[in-house]
Amino acid sequence: MYVAINGTYENGSFILAEPAPDVKKSKVVILFIEELATPLFSKRIPGGLKHLGGSIPDDFNEPLDDFNEYM
Repeated sequence: MYVAINGTYENGSFILAEPAPDVKKSKVVILFIEELATPLFSKRIPGGLKHLGGSIPDDFNEPLDDFNEYM
């Protein structure tokens, strides 16, 4: 059985964010995740990929001719 529990390591102790499962003995794996000063994914900005040279055509939301028989 694998169970993931979020928590914090502080001053040599682990502080779990929720109770651990009821087991008498178990192996554990602890990952130390470095907190980043800035998040990997910041808030989306409309048009934020314009610098890549792409654009959305004016008829983007129009029905496709290939699906006319289904409409």
